[in-house]
Amino acid sequence: MSEQTVDDIDGPRSTFAERHAVLARGYGGRADPPDPADVLAMPIVLEIPKVDPPPRSRLLEAAASVAVALCLDERVGAGGEWESRFTDWTSARIRKVARRARGAQWNAAQEVDGLTVDLGDARARALVPGRVGDLDPRIKRLQIGGTDLEHDDPGPAVQGVPVFWIDRSLEMTVGKAAAQVGHASMLLAGAMTLDECEAWAARGFECSVRDADPDRWAHARRLVDAGSAVAVRDAGFTEVAPGSMTVVAALDAGTH
Repeated sequence: MSEQTVDDIDGPRSTFAERHAVLARGYGGRADPPDPADVLAMPIVLEIPKVDPPPRSRLLEAAASVAVALCLDERVGAGGEWESRFTDWTSARIRKVARRARGAQWNAAQEVDGLTVDLGDARARALVPGRVGDLDPRIKRLQIGGTDLEHDDPGPAVQGVPVFWIDRSLEMTVGKAAAQVGHASMLLAGAMTLDECEAWAARGFECSVRDADPDRWAHARRLVDAGSAVAVRDAGFTEVAPGSMTVVAALDAGTH
């Protein structure tokens, strides 16, 4: 996790309920600024070593968990040191940009404000959102594209934790998919009751990320139509067509 602990924070502390309420109210809506450098985004850094890279599904699980963990961290709430940067971002069009790192690059990313989720075989770090033009040089030099990971078959989704179904037919890169599951984890947390979200936080935002074949994807879309799952619809700036449904998130793998 971040080198700075919440005990280092001065001033008033927000409650988990207050931070959850921000996600529950929804966010975004402000038009993009005319200068691309003024666009606000949350950088997500994915550790992808050259030798023995992590399974794709596990890396995406780390990305989904760390994105929502940062959104509910005490430092983004009222009186927290990240409050203004976070609230500026949530009032704009929500953007995440994933970059890959390895070795010294990954170690340097730990020094930039944010949180890391370490699943043992996969690690991802979400950084505090900010202006694209102000991106830390240690992060700016990291590649957005390039290295991808093969699709893996991790088996059935874990029961009792949220599951994120990805439309396999879109063939998104791992970086694009990481941003999409990060969006999905925010949407799902906002759709949860406070008790559900607190329980999820107590489990470290554990989740399952799985590719959906056409039958599974059709089922996932029916869950969205029935109001028992949430969906990410992409703006279409990169890789997929505008309005594409990329990820469906359900509270539990056993949701029918």
